[in-house]
Amino acid sequence: MSQIGPKTYEPVARQRVAFLGLGVMGYPMAGHLARAGHQVTVYNRTPAKAQAWLAECPGQASAATPREAVAGADLVFACVGNDDDLRSVVLGQDLGSGQRGQDGALAGMKAGAIFVDHTTASASVARELASQAQKRGLQFIDAPVSGGQAGAQNGLLTVMCGGDAQAFETARPVAMAFARAFTRLGDSGAGQLAKMVNQICIAGLVQGLSEAIAFGQRAGLDMKQVLEVIGKGAAQSWQLDNRGKTMVDDQFNFGFAVDWMRKDLGLVLEEAKRNGARLPVTALVDQFYADVQHQGGGRWDTSSLIRRLR
Repeated sequence: MSQIGPKTYEPVARQRVAFLGLGVMGYPMAGHLARAGHQVTVYNRTPAKAQAWLAECPGQASAATPREAVAGADLVFACVGNDDDLRSVVLGQDLGSGQRGQDGALAGMKAGAIFVDHTTASASVARELASQAQKRGLQFIDAPVSGGQAGAQNGLLTVMCGGDAQAFETARPVAMAFARAFTRLGDSGAGQLAKMVNQICIAGLVQGLSEAIAFGQRAGLDMKQVLEVIGKGAAQSWQLDNRGKTMVDDQFNFGFAVDWMRKDLGLVLEEAKRNGARLPVTALVDQFYADVQHQGGGRWDTSSLIRRLR
């Protein structure tokens, strides 16, 4: 079954692009670029995933290395796992030795090309790679996304960007193939910092919703009816609208995994150490997610926080 949902695309000049990383998010994002009319070359660490993508998007191409994938591309998009994965595809850095190889994207990009990174990573790695790109006459935009798997499949992601303003304006119309909002928030690292703000908000919201539902169930209320009512008032949120009923039903086999959330909150807490921000609730919820992991829920949706209260 296709991982790429239907979407109406705005007319935009056809570009030659590359997409590095065909995971849960990258696979449909690259698909939207192809369906919007762009010439797409993909790279994935597991070649079978690239072949599956090509079967859904005929007429496109795959490559064996990031360097080969980006050859001749005007724009390079990436969505991988973490800072180390990102350095690996951008610099060709071997994760074991730490030495740079020759297969990284920067080594193969043409002068003036733009690298747009959708990985949720640290602000420091964004600044590091932006500096490396600039030395080669290239641009690097950190552009983490919000909207989850459904947002990627439907082409409705919210993208938070940091980097050069002109490079951002060049990338924006192409990236709108998989986004509903693509916004520059400042210089390099600003996108990653904004994503951290997003995850702080989600952590507190989900814990509050978990406590509310658990409380209501203990009190004998019909919580689906209660959520319907309070969702029309000041308690309304995306989490309540999209996760409230599944939390009542104890369903978590979908969505944004707890393991991923803990990775993101780790980035948040490390950044807070650097900038002096006090995040008592976020630190507590991070430990609650560790409890969920210990219950075997690493791949459950983040709304599974309520499992601790049952």
